[in-house]
Amino acid sequence: MQLEIWADVVCGWAYIGKRRLEKALTERGGEPVEVIWRPYRIDPTAPAAAVPLEEMLRDPIADASLRQCAPGLSPSENLTRISQIAADEGLGPRWGAAWRANSHDAHRLLALAHESGGAVLQDAVAEQVMKAHFIEALDISDRTVLARVAEAAGFPAGPALLAGSAGDSQVRELMLIGRASGVRTSPTFAVGGRLLAGAQSPEVIREFLDAGDAEPTLPEEVRRLRQADALLDLGDPLGTLTLLEPLLATYGDDPNVQLVAARAYFASAQLGRAERLLRLLVDRAPGDAYARHLLGRTLQRQGRGTEAVPHLRLTAAMAPDHG
Repeated sequence: MQLEIWADVVCGWAYIGKRRLEKALTERGGEPVEVIWRPYRIDPTAPAAAVPLEEMLRDPIADASLRQCAPGLSPSENLTRISQIAADEGLGPRWGAAWRANSHDAHRLLALAHESGGAVLQDAVAEQVMKAHFIEALDISDRTVLARVAEAAGFPAGPALLAGSAGDSQVRELMLIGRASGVRTSPTFAVGGRLLAGAQSPEVIREFLDAGDAEPTLPEEVRRLRQADALLDLGDPLGTLTLLEPLLATYGDDPNVQLVAARAYFASAQLGRAERLLRLLVDRAPGDAYARHLLGRTLQRQGRGTEAVPHLRLTAAMAPDHG
């Protein structure tokens, strides 16, 4: 079984969730579980250069972002509560981050570790990153710190990879996939299509794992198309197009791929590209009311109302709801 943890390494609940998961796996036994860390950002506005945590607590933008790590609690309330719980989970002896650190490079290091050495190496890196942030109060946005973290985790190739742009596009794409999959907080455990939000107790995690992978195995291209469509419904057409890139390259003639892409082009005001795909769809299936309606709307938005009229009239006749 494969378990994904969508989490931000600067969220204390992620570290607590890791300890509780480890306890659940020890108590559960049975089928091996492969644990894979996936990126989530609770503070996407964190500056490139870290600032002392005290300054963060006075920043209303950071306050709003960090509530994703503990819904219903302010950052200061969360810090008090989490310190007590961390001690109960054996995290310490000291506990507490000192920096508002941008976690993008740390997520790159995790992705690169998984790519280089699989789940075991990645988990070791996750442990060392969170230990550095929460126990040692280091700035994990500093690549010098991350280099030491990689070495301590048994990933000596990590610093050289991190010095370039390796893993950057992978992390950004995974962030989109997480959002499309319904991840809304750190940590979120995922098995197949099921999600468990929050650093739940070992008993709850064990029950979640015991329920197994209920989602049927889907071809990767089908899963990606669904994720792209979900992002579009969430109002992220540019993210949709990012996820569609490999599908357009390989399955660019597939009408399902073309329609999602055309919708994303329309929503992001790339009207020429939307028109080209929609004309292909309408030529292939003249009775496709939705594609014809969207073609008419695309022409309208380009100031070509006369050309749009026939398509919109046909749409109104075929499917009044679109008209």
